Amino acid sequence: MAEPWLSGTLGEYHAVVRAVLHGLQQAHEDIEEWTDDLVDEEIWARPSGLAPVGFQMRHIAGSIDRLLTYAKGEQLSGAQLAALKSEMEPGAGRGELMAEMEQAFAQAAAVVRSTDPSTLTEARGVGRKALPTTVGGLLIHTAEHTQRHVGQLIVTVRVLRGLR
Repeated sequence: MAEPWLSGTLGEYHAVVRAVLHGLQQAHEDIEEWTDDLVDEEIWARPSGLAPVGFQMRHIAGSIDRLLTYAKGEQLSGAQLAALKSEMEPGAGRGELMAEMEQAFAQAAAVVRSTDPSTLTEARGVGRKALPTTVGGLLIHTAEHTQRHVGQLIVTVRVLRGLR
């Protein structure tokens, strides 16, 4: 099966929007594939000091939400900040984490699809310091940041599988 960006889909969207959607779709597929055989104890294991798979999943879901909040020109809520602080707390199993992922990817796709391409160069500020970027910069970073953490998740899963 071809990777999303080679699937010929989403041609109706602007190239930036399409690339972000394909990147998020690839990340979603990779997370499902690489975590499908993990037991809940492995989700929070820290082999060789690596960040746990559970953290990566929570961080991906949370960072997608936070980055797209900034893309919409909004500031983070108290709930988003609290979620950020709790990403490393163990407990949730794969099923619960996958549900969080499903929700995050569905919400992201809706936000990205609804982005007017004429707004991609609009200025946005990130964080309390309102560091400068654009709507397009935030969308692209959402996909690339997600992919970075999927890569870390895959490395951790490979180490876990090697320890079995």
